[in-house]
Amino acid sequence: MLGAVGLRTHIWNNNLKSVLLLAGFPFLLMLLAFAAALVMTGMDGGGTYSSGKDGIGLGADFGAALENWPVMALWSVIIAGIWFVIAWFGHQAMIDMATGAHSVSRQDEPELYNLLENLCISRGLTMPKLKIIETEMMNAYASGLTEKQYAVTVTRGLMRNLNKAELEAVLAHELNHILNRDVRRLVISVIFVGIFSFVAQIVFRSLFWSGLGGRSSGRRGNAALLMIIAIAIVAIAYFLAIAIRFALSRKREYMADAGAVELTRNPDAMISALEKISGHAEIENAPDGVREMMIENPKAGFAGVFATHPPIEKRIEALIEFAGGQRGAGSTSVPSV
Repeated sequence: MLGAVGLRTHIWNNNLKSVLLLAGFPFLLMLLAFAAALVMTGMDGGGTYSSGKDGIGLGADFGAALENWPVMALWSVIIAGIWFVIAWFGHQAMIDMATGAHSVSRQDEPELYNLLENLCISRGLTMPKLKIIETEMMNAYASGLTEKQYAVTVTRGLMRNLNKAELEAVLAHELNHILNRDVRRLVISVIFVGIFSFVAQIVFRSLFWSGLGGRSSGRRGNAALLMIIAIAIVAIAYFLAIAIRFALSRKREYMADAGAVELTRNPDAMISALEKISGHAEIENAPDGVREMMIENPKAGFAGVFATHPPIEKRIEALIEFAGGQRGAGSTSVPSV
């Protein structure tokens, strides 16, 4: 496919861009803190330096919000820190609970276990935990934040419908997500977006709980305007957080496909596996954050704008063009699921 140097360079560039994108999350968190400060100011009835005249004092309201901002920023950091600690230690249990994944040993699934172990040995990797989801859909994902937490999860449908070479290619694909640190960045980004969702819910609930009655018409007008601005800031921050998460998701699939071919020396098996998976990957009970970690995510959002994965057809075309792979070189028939 890509030469070793070229592939490593692409991975390095992807990692650098990912770090820069993730660096934007603290800025977005501060935006949410300012939105919360605007909400508090609106609920309190305006700035402390207001002239007291109806319709006057919007500038003072912003001044009061800026005064409240450091406190709200501190609380935002504390909430984010608590959330992050919980997610760091408990994210795998949450993922397993949401998808129904369970761990298996060599005794439970000897062929699958041996395939993964041999791939790890060839790259000098510590063997990640191996998990299975009991569904006839065909999908797989890697997860974890540290070496001790790393896990590779596949579905029962994937095991039943893919031959040995295809299954090895999928396992190699997931191992490359671990090697490239994709799983760590993606889990962290999902955690951050979860924080934004949580804070956004608090802000919106505060808007509904707060009443603007009992104030003069000018004060009500200023408070309403502050609330509207706060809503706009929350919406922009949440949209940017989602955009960052999507940007982290797309290129990594091409890199993992390339890495799988480099590891297995079998581009035909990767192509055949993707052809079988296409149209049979939907796992309905999986949360959106987990879908983004999977080898295929059929959900594309509005007109594909919010797609987390490149189309399988484009991934196959890349494997044919750069890896010299061929369609139909492996078994491509798919039993009904």
